[in-house]
Amino acid sequence: MRRVVAVNEKNQPIGEDHPSAKLTDHEVDLLIEMHEDNVGYRKLSQMFEISKSQVRNICKGIKRAQ
Repeated sequence: MRRVVAVNEKNQPIGEDHPSAKLTDHEVDLLIEMHEDNVGYRKLSQMFEISKSQVRNICKGIKRAQ
């Protein structure tokens, strides 16, 4: 069975398929949902083992390893 890989306009893998991705798409969705339930950046960064700035960027839709 073939697996579909998401790519951007430059034909580079994005999301969990990006070589530098530390989180799966499911983990990103969970992180955003937890933040919407008032879990702070510091707590999320500790839980997912990523920096607070990366948590902030993901929650604000600024960046996700691309």
